Amino acid sequence: MSGSNSKAHRLQSSSDLETLPEATRAGFVAMAMEKNRYATPYVDEARALHHQAAKAQNPVNLLQMDNIKAALLTAAGISDKAQKHLTPADKNQSIEGLIKDFLTPAGNNFVEELVFRFLLFRGDALGGTMRNLAGMLAQRKFTRTMLAILRNAGTSFMWKDTRSRQWFKQTDNDVDLDLSLCGLHWKNENKEDRTLMYNVTPPLVNNNVDIRLLDCSPEQAKLRKLPPDTYLALGELKGGIDPAGADEHWKTARTALSRIREAFAEAQAKPHLFFIGAAIEKRMAEEIWLDLEAGRLSNAANLTKDEQLTDIAEWLYKL
Repeated sequence: MSGSNSKAHRLQSSSDLETLPEATRAGFVAMAMEKNRYATPYVDEARALHHQAAKAQNPVNLLQMDNIKAALLTAAGISDKAQKHLTPADKNQSIEGLIKDFLTPAGNNFVEELVFRFLLFRGDALGGTMRNLAGMLAQRKFTRTMLAILRNAGTSFMWKDTRSRQWFKQTDNDVDLDLSLCGLHWKNENKEDRTLMYNVTPPLVNNNVDIRLLDCSPEQAKLRKLPPDTYLALGELKGGIDPAGADEHWKTARTALSRIREAFAEAQAKPHLFFIGAAIEKRMAEEIWLDLEAGRLSNAANLTKDEQLTDIAEWLYKL
């Protein structure tokens, strides 16, 4: 592969990139299990709401129960985000409407009606999270592989926390680090700084890029404008496992990669470009292979094939 800089890569043909049926099945199972994990807190909230609301003699009594007011607003169709913008009067009006129009007509089953409506709107919020689930799972799997490469090499690293946006040194107990990590820093074999970041928007491209690897320290990475040659590699990571959406994911990624290539070419820079996907069908694999042979891509991997993911992580580690 011209320009791949990856002589030890296991890819021998486009068929190596194709997702196997058993990997697709395993991916669907993994997604289902993760959805259940995310849904568990909502079910617990609904169960507690049922016990609390059952203490009311009738629906109107619910208005006096401040301990479940947030849940009542949810059942009324008011999201957590919207609640922050409402006045106390607005909130009471919403709850009164819920009681008048839906809970009172339910008669003795008003508690069940309340819980059903609470779960309906909580489920809508969960659905929004689930749309990003495939990407989150893919990022976590890639992160675990990068961490394994670093640890196996005995390379010290720092990691950036998603919530606090702060950098921390590795510790002896980094269990579940993949759940809260959005950046990694290490020094390569030549003692050069390497900083990997997720979901960033390089000014040159002005669009989100799933993964970028920089030739700089975390402090320098904070700068809005970096020299084009600071960017060593940029890649697209697509975690969707459904074969029906594979082609669309690839088209989106290929367009993004083309945009990156053109933007950096204008700046007289040529970072490595790579693609990692979970659902890769035959035609898609052939197109990826052609891009690899033509040098439009430097590397690629199927997310469901651990050996390929290890190869691409090690390649990034050594760049």
